Amino acid sequence: MSTTAEVREQLAAQDKAATLIEALPWIQRFAGSIMVIKYGGNAMVNDDLRRAFAEDIVFLHHVGVRPVVVHGGGPQINSLLERLGIKSEFKGGLRVTTPEAMDAVRMVLTGQVGRELVGMINAHGPYAVGLSGEDAGLLQATRIGTVIDGQEVDLGQVGEVTGVNPGAIVDLLEAGRIPVISTVAPEVDADGGLTSAVLNVNADTAAAALAVALGASRLVVLTDVEGLYSNWPDKTSLISALTAGELRDMLPSLEAGMIPKMQACLTAVDGGVDRAAVVDGRMAHSMLLEVFTTAGIGTQVVPEEQA
Repeated sequence: MSTTAEVREQLAAQDKAATLIEALPWIQRFAGSIMVIKYGGNAMVNDDLRRAFAEDIVFLHHVGVRPVVVHGGGPQINSLLERLGIKSEFKGGLRVTTPEAMDAVRMVLTGQVGRELVGMINAHGPYAVGLSGEDAGLLQATRIGTVIDGQEVDLGQVGEVTGVNPGAIVDLLEAGRIPVISTVAPEVDADGGLTSAVLNVNADTAAAALAVALGASRLVVLTDVEGLYSNWPDKTSLISALTAGELRDMLPSLEAGMIPKMQACLTAVDGGVDRAAVVDGRMAHSMLLEVFTTAGIGTQVVPEEQA
């Protein structure tokens, strides 16, 4: 006769088996497809969550998905700027990036955050390769400002992605590697020619541009909230799914911090990506729950025809 502890172990094992079976159709659906994951927020600074994220990426790789990781590094940039005595300034939710600050941004994103993430993934095998938007002309960007109280405000070396040359990523994917991309990009002028400047670009919008250029099946954006709320801060108003049209109508009323993330999802879906989602990066393995379970987690954006 089984003891109570043995029964509990058997039930736990059955639950694990049920989860694997539930994941099977999703694994079959996404095998061979490209999935772009934007990595940031709390998942980037908490050691346990960083390890869990690396495990998730390796899991995707081994079930046949071809993951592409795009990362930011706001907390790490703030830390280095503070140590260097360079003031962090934000206008309209965007970092003002002086030439001195740009040097720090470039150093942190490409030399620190990217290398650490590559190392964590490669602890499981020789998979990840680090790139920046400067490598092989991967990204091109034009300088942008912002408008505050009706006035144009200069943000310095801040840009938006206006071109993607995904050849280097495709080569890595074909070689069985996992690209890890930091979001700095060479500046192009109005005629499309390169200037001598490098720009700091938003990782959410860069991830969306890459997802479109790569014909990705999914864009997943890690956030520090459970998802999109219809009536923030009412926690009962979490939206599990909405169409691109519904999101377009909601965008002007969203909190500033959610706008670039939800705009990235909208851009991806409008550009042909099958689905886009924001998920809570504060929960270990939330990305796998979103991708490989029927209920999912977070907020999913779908094209109108899939509604």
